Amino acid sequence: MKRLFRTARPAHRERRGMVCAAFASAAMAAMAVSTTMGLTLTAPAALAAEPAACSEVRMAAPGWTDIDATNAMTGVVLGALGYRQHVSNLSVPITFQGLRKGQIDVFLGNWMPAQGPLVKPFVDDGSVEVLHANLSHAKFTLAVPDYVAAAGVHSFADLGKVADRFEGRIYGIEPGAPANQNIRRMIADKALGNGSWTLVESSETGMLTQVERAERDHKWIVFLAWEPHLMNTKFHPVYLSGGDAWFGPDYGGATVNTVARSGYASQCPNLGRLFRQVTFSVGLENAMIASMLLDRQSPADAAKRALHDHPELLSGWLDGVTTSSGAPALPAAKAALGLH
Repeated sequence: MKRLFRTARPAHRERRGMVCAAFASAAMAAMAVSTTMGLTLTAPAALAAEPAACSEVRMAAPGWTDIDATNAMTGVVLGALGYRQHVSNLSVPITFQGLRKGQIDVFLGNWMPAQGPLVKPFVDDGSVEVLHANLSHAKFTLAVPDYVAAAGVHSFADLGKVADRFEGRIYGIEPGAPANQNIRRMIADKALGNGSWTLVESSETGMLTQVERAERDHKWIVFLAWEPHLMNTKFHPVYLSGGDAWFGPDYGGATVNTVARSGYASQCPNLGRLFRQVTFSVGLENAMIASMLLDRQSPADAAKRALHDHPELLSGWLDGVTTSSGAPALPAAKAALGLH
């Protein structure tokens, strides 16, 4: 502004009238420039490039097929926007410790209410922030094969009456998983009656191998089951009632949350907006899991296939989001994925 005023000053007093006009004109021009600059700086604030520290998104995978699927879908989108995704294979308790220590940025697998006792201290002390419910209408509780249900086992209470038929074993997932801890508490509290029960820990794959063997031999087995997962079409499990206190109502009705380390969404606001909008469905995840397990596609290829089949997802996920360099995200993502 000062520079404009100096150039408008006259060299001779006799041209004062002309100077006044020039001064006014220059001032108006300066105001116009200032206004234009203000608009330029404020209107596209959402288009500002993300800080360099946000260029890599550190995520976690607990070895569950559904989270492998959602991580892959998110990773494909992040790559299309110019970000790098790094996924560490970690148990759920170690994942939350990583979030607290700032070593993990985002986790897509906060299954609730099963993980409630584990997650509460992290949320209460502010080291973990719940960003968004990325999946609803999921299920997660104990189940039996359909032929066991046909024999009369429909509830947690029924298990206690026939513990010997199951050899007193409940098959869980990886050691340290919150769901396994729930089962241990159930056993300790005699929630399944006075029968002698033991939790058998292994992994998702190990547990489902046991289920497959039991079904092949028509043996009785009780195990952790959840949806979305291919097990629901391969094994036809029957979810048991009566586990509301441990796994939630409606036969283990569950919500899966996206959580982030403290301050991540404000430090990386573009990514924070993205992760608050990325939402899946049971049908979408089941289709992806089928592509991975039945069609033997890599998670990344299955994710690309899912996005090609459902390009409408991107509009909601990328609303108001930009690429890492600040360009509008939706056209960039469509171009990168070959969508028109």
